[in-house]
Order: sequence, then C-alpha cells, then structure tokens
Amino acid sequence: MDTNISLLMNMSTGNLMNVSARTQSASAGYIALNVFSYLMLAVTFVLGVLGNGLVIWVAGFRMVRTVTTISYLNLAIADFCFTSTLPFFITSMAMGGQWPFGWFMCKFIFTIIDINLFGSVFLIALIALDRCICVLHPVWAQNHRTVSLAKKVIIGPWMCAFLLTLPVIIRVTTIPDKPRPGQTGCAFDFSPWTTDPVEKQRVNITMFTIRGIIRFIIGFSTPMSIVAICYGLIATKIHRQGLIKSSRPLRVLSFVVAAFFLCWCPFQVVALISTIRIRERLSGMTPNLQIAVNVTSSLAFFNSCLNPMLYVFMGQDFRERLMHSLPASLERALTEDSAQTSDTGTNLGNNSSLPSEDNVQAM
Repeated sequence: MDTNISLLMNMSTGNLMNVSARTQSASAGYIALNVFSYLMLAVTFVLGVLGNGLVIWVAGFRMVRTVTTISYLNLAIADFCFTSTLPFFITSMAMGGQWPFGWFMCKFIFTIIDINLFGSVFLIALIALDRCICVLHPVWAQNHRTVSLAKKVIIGPWMCAFLLTLPVIIRVTTIPDKPRPGQTGCAFDFSPWTTDPVEKQRVNITMFTIRGIIRFIIGFSTPMSIVAICYGLIATKIHRQGLIKSSRPLRVLSFVVAAFFLCWCPFQVVALISTIRIRERLSGMTPNLQIAVNVTSSLAFFNSCLNPMLYVFMGQDFRERLMHSLPASLERALTEDSAQTSDTGTNLGNNSSLPSEDNVQAM
C-alpha cells in the first residue's frame, strides 16, 4: 500500500527525535499511544511473516498454478517482504530516528518498504478487478482468463510500484543529525547540491508537497476507488441474480472492503494533513501530528498481516488444500497437482456461464 513513511517518519533530520522521550512529560496518553504503535508493529511483523510465509508455501508450492493463485502469491510476497523489514523500522523508531544500519541498508530497506506497500495495494485492486470481471463476464473470463495472460498482467502493478519508488531509490540516504552530533538518520535529501538551509527548506517543501499529493491520488484514492466499485458491482450482481441462498458472501465482501478502508483511511488522512502542513513538519513543531503518524501508520501496516486472512484464507479451495497438505507428503501433493495442472485459468472454478454458490463463497 502507499506509504508516506519517508515523508512522515523521516522528513528531516530535525524530526528524528524519540517521540516517547519527548512526550513523557506531556501526557500519559501519549505514552500509551506510542506503546500501542510499537505493539501493533511487533504483532504485524510476527503475524505478517508467518501468515504470508504460509501463503507463499501453499499458493506457490502446494496448489495448482492458476490465475487466482498467481495473484495471491504475489500479494503474499509483497506483504511478506514488507513485514520482514519492520524490525529495522522498529529499531530506528526506538532509537529516536537514528539509523545504525549504514547507507546501503538505509536505501535498501526503505526501497523494499515503498515498493512492496505500493505493490500490495495495486495487487489488491487487481484482484478486485479480476473478480469483478469473473462475476460480470464469466463467459469471457472462461475463454480469455489464462495463466499465461495473468503472468504478463501481474507485471503491471510491480512496474507501477517501482516507478513510484524511484524517489526513494534516488534521494533517500543517510544524513548527519545536526541537533545530535555523531548521530545519523535515514531521510530524503532532495537538494544535495547546496548546504544553504533556506534553499534546502524551499526545495523540500516543494518536493514533499508534490510527492504527497501524487502518492495520495495514485497510491491510495485510485486503488481504493477500484476496490470499492468492483466489490459494489459484485455484490449487486450476486443480489440481483440470486446466485446464493445465504448472505455470507456479501458479509465477506463487506468485511474485505471495510478492513481495507479502516486500516488505511486514518493514515492517509494524517498523511494529507501532514502534506498540507509541510512547513511546520519540516520545522519539527508538531509533536501531536508525529504521534498521530505513529499510531495510524501502525494500523495501516496491520493490513499486511490481515491480507492472508481476508484474501486467501476465506477462499474455499485454499483452505481445503491447506488442511490437506499439512499432513500430506510432498510426493502425494506433487502427484495431485500434476494431474490437475492446466493453462486454462479459472473462472471461479467451474465451467458454467455463471458462478455457482460454492465459487462465489470461495471469493
């Protein structure tokens, strides 16, 4: 998903301060919120690595390679790579924004964070669009929705994520922390050609404003709109055609969309406010906003460990294969897969012109 981590958490070396130490004398509520953000990040790391790792194992090695499993596998890889970087992020936060891991890890870790969060949200939008096509145009999907096409289309979200991560690749670096001599932070340096603080401030305000607006529109508003529209169309079609006898699929779709909105909307609102108040942020005058960034970003990151449950574990085929493959031998699993493998793609798992009840529930 889109993240303004480098914008919000590492905006300037002047902001690389220990929030908990800074707010201890202000309010016990600040301390509680800061501890909450650390706990959320820790839980996200554990559940995200284990959950997405399990998805990679099952979808990548234990299931027939289909359009759906390719999408799930890429989503799990994106979330797994992101959650794997959280220990570095948590360590830096605990050290008051210092970066003890060196120049290469500074650029590498934040590149991994950005590209995989962008990739995650774009893949979620792609999965929603794919499911929408399957429900609205099942005949077309049966004839054209192939594994070979999916392997080509899946490159699109990753290319978009890479392009939006270029500013991090080019401009994020280690910078001496002037308020604390001898300390180093990991932050953007948009104007390495000058040491004039006024010039640097002017360039930073311009670049961060442009960057924040672009990322809010492309990295959040557009994918979220696609997800909402697609699931709205799916729910409408399911209800109108009476394809199911229970309301469970509608509840599942509602929960997926609600979780997506609830996890990311608070952070994106804070990110937008931070972009609007960019001059104050660069001057380090908004500790309340910094606390809001910590809490809402930890909530947004939590979505990366929810994805296995929301987008994969609710799938009937994945759940059955998981329960079957855990005690099964590798030889038996490979034999089953080889007997079923084809390059025809899936149209919700059947050959009829409309999805059946079981197939709709597997979404």
